[in-house]
Amino acid sequence: MMGINMENNQTIQSILHLDKIMFDNIEFKRLGISSDNELELKLQSNIAQKQDTEIYRVTLILTGNKPEEYLFEISLTGFFTIIDKDISDDLKDALITKNAPAILMPYLRSEASLLTAQPGVECVVLPVFNISKMMENK
Repeated sequence: MMGINMENNQTIQSILHLDKIMFDNIEFKRLGISSDNELELKLQSNIAQKQDTEIYRVTLILTGNKPEEYLFEISLTGFFTIIDKDISDDLKDALITKNAPAILMPYLRSEASLLTAQPGVECVVLPVFNISKMMENK
């Protein structure tokens, strides 16, 4: 078993700090009783930086469409700060475009399951996404 020395916790803390998280939009629209159609999922990300700061707003938007049964949309925003200003731009970019969405994904996954866990709907359990690969392909 490997131990971690917590006395010097500065060496194990991430330089990417999640300040606040909130759901901007949660919608569910019933279209019909039941459908054998496949659920179509689409995940988008939007990233903005507050001018002249190391504060970033990262928004994930998940849309689900099960034709003839339901539509849903969940929008989740996290506000992040990079606490080390002396890192390279490449590292900053990787932290914001890959790590920040990865931090938000469990919240989005949980909300998608909660939203679809209702009578007459098969609960949606999102697969594990490779955020790094998704952002490279964007």
